[in-house]
Amino acid sequence: MKQLEKIYEGKAKQIYRTEDENLIIMHYKDDATAYNGIKKAQIKEKGTLNNKISTIIYKYLIAKGIPTHYIETINDCDQLCKKVTIFPLEVICRNYVAGSMSKRLGIPEGTKPENVIFEICYKNDTLGDPLINDHHAVALKAATYDELKEIYKLTSEINEYLKELFSKVGIILVDFKIEFGKTFDGKIVLADEISPDTARLWDEKTHDKLDKDRFRRDLGHVTEAYQEIYKRLGSL
Repeated sequence: MKQLEKIYEGKAKQIYRTEDENLIIMHYKDDATAYNGIKKAQIKEKGTLNNKISTIIYKYLIAKGIPTHYIETINDCDQLCKKVTIFPLEVICRNYVAGSMSKRLGIPEGTKPENVIFEICYKNDTLGDPLINDHHAVALKAATYDELKEIYKLTSEINEYLKELFSKVGIILVDFKIEFGKTFDGKIVLADEISPDTARLWDEKTHDKLDKDRFRRDLGHVTEAYQEIYKRLGSL
């Protein structure tokens, strides 16, 4: 599939048009950002590792029946995907309290609530991707109530499958954020990526962080943490 002009660039990826109007090429960059782009750096191998990790996860979810935009991985940093209209929402699923939720509510990080917690943020860099509720999302025309119902249903299923996957390799799935889009025929599918950039992943025994928090919190060894996730998932 021939790569044509770039149609979008985000913090961690670039999107390119292809000869097929319903397909795009998604390129993973080595760029790392945190705190809504305030902190920036280049991390060696990050794009390649996230591409490989996301590929494993997407293939696993597809085998479980989750609808996604993924078609195939075409090289170290690129995936061929269905073109979708992205909902301007980040969907956050929390199995443990960590990060912003811990700070916002004063709950110690690592606390395991009795329930799984779902949050949504409005994807708007100018506003800092604010936390919103379903009624805000509908008022913003970011999604309808029926679309949100389907999105939450898929998120719940994805969470169960990912917990199962990571448990097999001794990893705790603390939380993750995902995005959804609509294909040309109106089907809601999982889009973007699932990687240590978008999920908190802790070693089951040591609780060592093996995700983007190593960059956010200046813990070092970011590439090594991502390599460890890829090595474990690749062993399955």
